[in-house]
Amino acid sequence: MSESQRFQLGTVGALSLSVVSSVSIVICNKALISTLGFTFATTLTSWHLLVTFCSLHVALWMKLFEHKPFDARAVMGFGILNGISIGLLNLSLGFNSVGFYQMTKLAIIPCTVLLETLFFRKKFSRNIQLSLMILLVGVGIATVTDLQLNVLGSVLSLLAVITTCVAQIMTNTIQKKFKVSSTQLLYQSCPYQAITLFIIGPFLDGLLTNQNVFAFKYTPQVLFFIVLSCLISVSVNFSTFMVIGKTSPVTYQVLGHLKTCLVLAFGYVLLRDPFSWRNILGILIAVIGMVLYSYYCTVESQQKASEASTKLPEVKETESDPLIGVENGSGILADGVVQKSPVWNSNKDLHA
Repeated sequence: MSESQRFQLGTVGALSLSVVSSVSIVICNKALISTLGFTFATTLTSWHLLVTFCSLHVALWMKLFEHKPFDARAVMGFGILNGISIGLLNLSLGFNSVGFYQMTKLAIIPCTVLLETLFFRKKFSRNIQLSLMILLVGVGIATVTDLQLNVLGSVLSLLAVITTCVAQIMTNTIQKKFKVSSTQLLYQSCPYQAITLFIIGPFLDGLLTNQNVFAFKYTPQVLFFIVLSCLISVSVNFSTFMVIGKTSPVTYQVLGHLKTCLVLAFGYVLLRDPFSWRNILGILIAVIGMVLYSYYCTVESQQKASEASTKLPEVKETESDPLIGVENGSGILADGVVQKSPVWNSNKDLHA
């Protein structure tokens, strides 16, 4: 099996793991929050990250991956920024209507595209832009209901979008710059994310729910679902870093909207949640956009790989510097262009 084939297989595996684990944790958290009344989303996320770090530490002890320290300031800044973005997203949901919160999530893709275009000189083809537009229209039709605006909620949403986009772009950039795997980055950044959320979590949850997380009655059933949610979160967080590292922040956001559609479909089929033809139409349009996006990414990736292979012999013949910056099948070339997420790390799918 060639290196390109192994990369593609790993990417498919990461995407599949992200979808399955994220949908699973949404189901688990829905039971925990809606049925059992445990509404402390930010604090729960800090526990997710703590369990993820402990699991990775055990994996490191078993020598399942190699610890690779690098720029400590970059890791700390990245971890704290991730934690802040999670808190802002939860605050955005608390101070806005569900419809406006869904618009906030939709805004992450164009914001990511804008930031990557301005600061990384990344080019997006017209086909990629068209497919993203179709996807966003579909998800908007399926999920956005009411749009109640308020100044505080709008500011929180804007800050949530910016921090989420920057954090997801940093995930991809750090992995490539320092040549670290998703596991190595997650292991080193998890403590900073967990500490940030553990500090601000009880305050935010108390502000949004008027309840004290430490005064909550933890029945055996509640504890069971908390443990189950934390275990699933290990897979969610790992697959998030893996997907962004192997593809791009934009691709991860596209995947996140696919998961939103799957959760809606699951709620209708198994939980008999209210559903309308508008939801069905929106999901179908979103799926069309996602398929087009995947198709154009694949085509452009093959074109760039072909161009790179034809240029390589020419470089050798002229004995010039070797070609650098060519990443076979990487998100930078594949997209022609998120992460994030969601955004998700586990928190962002609590309200998917």
